[in-house]
Amino acid sequence: MRYETIPPPPHLAHIIRFFWVMEGEVGYTHYNMADACVEMLFHYRGCFDEIADNGERSRSFTAGIQGACHVLRRYTIETGFSMFGVYFYPQAIPLLFSMPASELTNTAAELSYVLKRTGAMLEEKMMLAKNTAERCSIISRFTEERLAAQYTNTLPVFAAIRDIIHQPSTHSIRELSKQYYLSERQFERQFKQYAGLSPKLFSRIIRFQTATSFYKRDVMSLGSIALECGYYDQSHFINEFRIFSGMHPKQYFSGRSGATDWRD
Repeated sequence: MRYETIPPPPHLAHIIRFFWVMEGEVGYTHYNMADACVEMLFHYRGCFDEIADNGERSRSFTAGIQGACHVLRRYTIETGFSMFGVYFYPQAIPLLFSMPASELTNTAAELSYVLKRTGAMLEEKMMLAKNTAERCSIISRFTEERLAAQYTNTLPVFAAIRDIIHQPSTHSIRELSKQYYLSERQFERQFKQYAGLSPKLFSRIIRFQTATSFYKRDVMSLGSIALECGYYDQSHFINEFRIFSGMHPKQYFSGRSGATDWRD
């Protein structure tokens, strides 16, 4: 399997974290764990099925948007596949798609449903693109046009979202709201509108994602990872990890769970 990330153009780095490509020549099951950010996905070769908790399968979209989530979802395919993804900051949903981010929390929606004819046209362009560079250019132009058509002043909450992602902390809502010169009520309301999650849940997911990034680093105990990521103790870390991944961290870090195949 091949997984590659591509940085966005500098002028779009405030809304696109990176582009990514994943390709495989055999069947694969993907574990979509808790994620505080938003993705736009294009399956330009093959299409995954989603596996429900009861084991039933349903066909996934070929092009769609996945909002911030705090539940485990599983997708599987029995043949080779190729996917292109755009990993956005969560405020991309209201800024690019004209809806509160909370409307897509724990939800994956077809692009043509969210953007109607514009979404269908974008999907067609992406499917006909010759290579990754062309797909990156198509999405960059789309993002530029949507931002220009729906311009919104940069809000303090955007900085808060970015700071929590890149500088995880255990600050309280009161401390965060003061830092960005908002009342607690304003901060929580704006945060949920643009991130789709409460500041507290968003911070917990970011801390969980930081913990998963320790996979394949030099051998560390669960206690060390818990301490490094700001958990109260190892028990707290294990409990949170189970909530957001559906498995014990030992299973995840063993590399035998299937959830880390794309990292390998």
